[in-house]
Order: sequence, then structure tokens, then C-alpha cells
Amino acid sequence: GALQEMSIAVETKDCTALSDAELAEMADICAEGSSLHEIGDISKQAESWVLITQAREGGKLKGFAFCTLERIGGTPCVLMGLASVRRIAKRDTVLRGLVQDMLRRAVLAFPDEDVLVAARFNQPGGFEAFKSLHDVVPRGGHKATGEERAWGTRLAKRYGIEQKAYDQRAFLAKGDGSGPAPVLDHESLHPDQLDPELVEWFEPLHPAKGDSLIGFGWAMEEDLRKLA
Repeated sequence: GALQEMSIAVETKDCTALSDAELAEMADICAEGSSLHEIGDISKQAESWVLITQAREGGKLKGFAFCTLERIGGTPCVLMGLASVRRIAKRDTVLRGLVQDMLRRAVLAFPDEDVLVAARFNQPGGFEAFKSLHDVVPRGGHKATGEERAWGTRLAKRYGIEQKAYDQRAFLAKGDGSGPAPVLDHESLHPDQLDPELVEWFEPLHPAKGDSLIGFGWAMEEDLRKLA
């Protein structure tokens, strides 16, 4: 309900405004999840991304996402970097709050346009971030078009993934073995309700080796207008 929503405060700010205490809070969340990124990794992320969206409840950090708003080949995009949601009962609300705040920023940056939203994942639960989006790729029962595969390749390049490590048919980026990739880490509260085909795509992944799957979807201009 609305009251429950209200208790989670979400804000987006420039990464340059992050304090060491905030980096430590983010490392704590990662340590509880499956991404295990330490404070050194997180400060590197803070250098390579523009914005940080944080969700707090009673002042305590419950989830965060690095992101940037930019155009790729003229198309407005919200790109998510490392993100993690604490494994709490309200985690769906936290995730939704993070995504909505990024989209609100996108409306200001790209008024009157559809916006592509992209992230990297190493488990299917993360795809819940795309619940409000249209034409999500990859998705069950849908054969990706040439244009959609081309988007996957463009995004892989933007994420700094080498061409030879990326399989454009599977949207799959092979890791280099040095540890988990900076993905959106969210564990579903209802794993039994996940699209079984989506779950299957993740089976060949080795998250600990840094494998990730690139996913994206579209936020439509008319939906974005409601957030403005």
C-alpha cells in the first residue's frame, strides 16, 4: 500500500557526491547478496558511472544502482551498472523505487521520447527491474530480431565487454574468471513465478567467473510522462 511505499525514500545524485561511508554501506549490501563486490570495486564503479540512485528506509540503505543517462546512436538510454537490493521482505518495493527514480530523471533529460533501459544480470530475478517496460529482450516466446541483437552488441560494447567474449544470439557475455561482473543483483521473492524460459537462459552462466546476460526494454514516452 501507499504507506509502505512512502517509508522507502529514493534519491539520485552525482557519483562525485558519494561519501566513503556510503561506499561502505553499498559494500555491506553486496556482501549479503551474491555479487560480493568490495569497497575498492565500488569506488571504481563510482568513477565510471555518472549517477547513483539509493533507496533508504529509516536512513538505512536498502538498495542502490549506478546508472547513466546518455544517447547511444541517437537513442536515449538509461544504462544501469552495478546494483544491489538488500534481501528484505520489501525488496520489490525497493527495486521498483530505484527504477522509477532513474526513469524520472530520464523524462527530464529526454522529454517526449521513448527510452531504452539496459542492465546486466547473472540471475533471472534481476529481470523484475524491467516489469514496467515494453518489448523486453530477451523474453520467453520471442525470437530476437536482427535489430534487437544489434542493440545487445551495442550495449555489450558500451559495457566494455570485448566482442569475442559476447554471444549476440544468447545475449551472453563470458567473464574473464576474475570474479562476479557488476550486475543488477536482486533475488526474486517469487522465483516460482519467473518465466521458465528466462530461467533456462541463465543455466549456462557461471556468475562467479563473471558471466553476465545483457537485457533491455523500452520505457514508453506516454508512461514516462506520468512520472514527470
